[in-house]
Amino acid sequence: MGVHPRAQDYPESFLPGVIPDESELTVGTKIEPGKRYGFFTDTTLCIGCKACEVACKEWNSLPADNMGLSGMSYDNTVKLSADTWRHVMFVEKVDGATGMQPFQSNWLMMSDVCKHCKNAPCLEACPTGALFRTEFDTVVVQQDICNGCGYCVPSCPFGVVELSMADGKAHKCTLCYDRLKGGLEPACAKSCPTDSILFGEVDDLVERAGKRVEELHERGVTDAYLYGAPNTPGATGGLEQLNAFFLLTDRPEVYNLPPAPTRPANRLAPGLLAGMAAMAGLTLAAAAIFSAPGEKRR
Repeated sequence: MGVHPRAQDYPESFLPGVIPDESELTVGTKIEPGKRYGFFTDTTLCIGCKACEVACKEWNSLPADNMGLSGMSYDNTVKLSADTWRHVMFVEKVDGATGMQPFQSNWLMMSDVCKHCKNAPCLEACPTGALFRTEFDTVVVQQDICNGCGYCVPSCPFGVVELSMADGKAHKCTLCYDRLKGGLEPACAKSCPTDSILFGEVDDLVERAGKRVEELHERGVTDAYLYGAPNTPGATGGLEQLNAFFLLTDRPEVYNLPPAPTRPANRLAPGLLAGMAAMAGLTLAAAAIFSAPGEKRR
């Protein structure tokens, strides 16, 4: 295979090594342990190019999946899975009921990802400590510790975590933990051509997201709102905040997101009390039956 002429212009790197704090140059954020980092995904800027999906798979050496047509618009990956840590969904709204001008469309597109919850249910459910919170406040699965029990799978209210058919272990987005340790912006955010995916410190992203919502409201997009930021839909049921949150313009269900997600741990105490009450009731009923005087014999 021949070498592209442009590659011949620089046959060797002119840099002495890896650029220190590269993320500070590309996105204006210096990555430091002890700070909280995440994603802000603005769905109004997503063009469905799938660059984030490809970059994620390339960097993390994830296999391609479902190369055929799914019957769901241009969505071939269909959902987040053990092999797909970024998923671009397409929602076509092109009927006459939308009131759009001729030859216009009203498609909704969103790049979904693990939410890296502030109170992560998957982490709470893990019995081996395979899931841990990093120094960047992200949630990562340690493959050498995961025993494939699958407790994390039903505990996630967003259906993110999945066991791999290849190794039987849990897999999900790491928010490019290895890149963060090297001062690099996550692959998906760096590859996004429209800045629909923004990476940075969570508090800064929440502030920028709030200003973006105000801007859209002023432009007439009054249905724009945040999902997963503090005190917004998605940050409910004890989750408090999602480190990867979104700007949406339709109901969460349209984007395959739960309208009011909750931590399963919140249901533990009520469920335990209900079970204890049921057992107490059965015990009393049994005691009443066996303590009742027997029928006199004739």
